[in-house]
Amino acid sequence: MKAFVVAGTNSGCGKTTITLGLLKALTQRKLAVQPYKVGPDYIDTAWHTKVSGVASRNLDAFMLSSNTLHNVFTSHTQQADIAVIEGVMGLYDGYGTDPHYCSTAGLARDLQLPVILVVDGRAVSTSAAATVMGFQHFDPDLNIAGVIFNNVNSESHLDLIRQAVEKYCDVPVLGRLPKLPQIELPSRHLGLLTAQESAKFDPHWQTLGEAIEEHIDIDALLQMSELDATSYTPQAIPSPVETSWGAGLRVAVALDNAFNFYYQDNLDLLKASGLDIVPFSPLTDACVPDCDCVYIGGGYPESYGKELAANQTMRDSLQALHRAGTPIYAECGGLMYLGDALTDTDGERHEMVGILSGESQMTKSLKRFGYCFARATQDTLLVSENQVLRGHEFHYSEFNTELDPVFDMTKERDGDIIAQWGGGYQVGNTFATYLHLHFAQNPDILRHWLATARQAQ
Repeated sequence: MKAFVVAGTNSGCGKTTITLGLLKALTQRKLAVQPYKVGPDYIDTAWHTKVSGVASRNLDAFMLSSNTLHNVFTSHTQQADIAVIEGVMGLYDGYGTDPHYCSTAGLARDLQLPVILVVDGRAVSTSAAATVMGFQHFDPDLNIAGVIFNNVNSESHLDLIRQAVEKYCDVPVLGRLPKLPQIELPSRHLGLLTAQESAKFDPHWQTLGEAIEEHIDIDALLQMSELDATSYTPQAIPSPVETSWGAGLRVAVALDNAFNFYYQDNLDLLKASGLDIVPFSPLTDACVPDCDCVYIGGGYPESYGKELAANQTMRDSLQALHRAGTPIYAECGGLMYLGDALTDTDGERHEMVGILSGESQMTKSLKRFGYCFARATQDTLLVSENQVLRGHEFHYSEFNTELDPVFDMTKERDGDIIAQWGGGYQVGNTFATYLHLHFAQNPDILRHWLATARQAQ
């Protein structure tokens, strides 16, 4: 098995662009590539999938136990020639001040993976060695196997950097990526524009892959990506779910430009539970397809408020399913869609489904961001009273409602509680929350949900 982590000195240093270029260059070499993303990000994984043609996976040390994390990584990597793992933020940035908790460095240490450090090389030469040396010395046990410099437009500039880094840090410089303005990814309030909306970028991936092949020593990178065979012996990973849970049931999954934030492993676990997955579009379909339960993930409903409001037959269809007791689970954007109305960033109000009594309002700043714990104060669609879930919130909207929340939410940092609030709403068999969940943290989430679907059937 081969694998490496693409880590950055900080957010914005270019690790996403370089990761996408490496994925393209490796696939052009006819290698079977498995992409991953450290942490809870949905958008980067969608770009990975778009460029490589292989579903990217999330490696999240907060929501998943170490054993589950190892199983996710090993089960998919052993099917590929090489795994490419994109880090999160800076190499040592995680949850709190512990440099190894939920950080790229922590994952690389846990999985014993070599790290390729991405450094922005603009307007720097010998000082780049001080930057690399600092990252090396901060954790001498971490294997920083090579360095790639972004925004370096000439070989003479790279030669200055390379001589300094290889002399003072004793780590190889694998090459550079020049500034390529035509492939700077567009952004919006939640981060990058989604891959689903950016087909216009398809022609540029070839350019990026060729630039990576020209300016980076991929042969050396492949050589340093060999993993210890004793640690990664191919093995059958037992499924955490049983096909009997959902056998004969159909789940309708909202999937279009407005709703596309899903962990691939969540969808795989639905299939492994015996469910038949039927995608549908709240934007363009007339109604929800015949199903026994509904899953509406996050996304950008606020960018499509007018279209969602105009699709009255879809909204009526969801209302009818709710009244019939069909279990509906919605996350973040899905919560916003199931409310009475949504007011977008321009102040325009749009009628939504109306299952949940309340309205969502877009704001100019983040309302919640980061990992948190959710303790159920009553039985819900996913968990029983007093059970605790781990998840992630990231949203610019507020949901204004008089409904009683069913979760006591807690955010901690370095062992201290820094925020508490109520979240999640249960109305009949419909449950909606801002919290994004990875089902592999506790497979009973699915068993609980599907048992309700079986009873409703």
